[in-house]
Amino acid sequence: MRPGVVVALVSASSLSCLSLLGFAPGPGPVPLPARMADTGGGTQLITAQAPRAGSTSGTLVWWNRRHGQWVRAGSAPARFGAKGLVEGGTRKQGTNTTPTGLYGFPFAFGIKAAPGGTRVAYRAVTKTSWWCEDTGSTAYNRWVDPLPADCRASESEQLLSYKTQYAYGLVIGFNYDRPVRGRGAGIFLHVNGRAATAGCVSVPEDAMRRILRWADPGRKPHIAIGTVNGRTAITRY
Repeated sequence: MRPGVVVALVSASSLSCLSLLGFAPGPGPVPLPARMADTGGGTQLITAQAPRAGSTSGTLVWWNRRHGQWVRAGSAPARFGAKGLVEGGTRKQGTNTTPTGLYGFPFAFGIKAAPGGTRVAYRAVTKTSWWCEDTGSTAYNRWVDPLPADCRASESEQLLSYKTQYAYGLVIGFNYDRPVRGRGAGIFLHVNGRAATAGCVSVPEDAMRRILRWADPGRKPHIAIGTVNGRTAITRY
């Protein structure tokens, strides 16, 4: 018999004895959402966590809350801004940083058709679909179709130009409800490109499809973006 098998049998026997004596194995690790200050009030949450503020990669996990407990539904490697992560309330546009914080999802979009089972509002990208990032426009940080006269193309994104990244996307509600000009526009959860992002969060395409099928507007999904510890620790949000 292999030594490892002997150890396993002894451990199992010990656990049985402890149970008979009234002892039980200690609780497992506390799920990340249970350690957070706020999860958005719903029963679905995505956590996008980086090791440190200067990181360009980390882990994205989507969770369901059932019977008062947060349960992991799926996970994927994540990419962040080329200049790392920064507190969302102090972020500046054009810095290639991903804003930390807790945000909702206004809607989803994509160049490809919505995956079967998608329940979130999903907009199809066409050749006239843009995201206005011109700080002088009345449409700042908004989807526009077509591009309005007061929004410069040179300061905006023609969504169809990013065929890989915007195959599927979810709008992250950073600076969205009451936009502060110059803080940032066009922050999405989308499909990976070749490397780090310009400020968005990205995951492999298969993960993006799974997230779109999982997200249920009735359960108020949110995304928390942050680091393991420090001033931008995800548990602060």
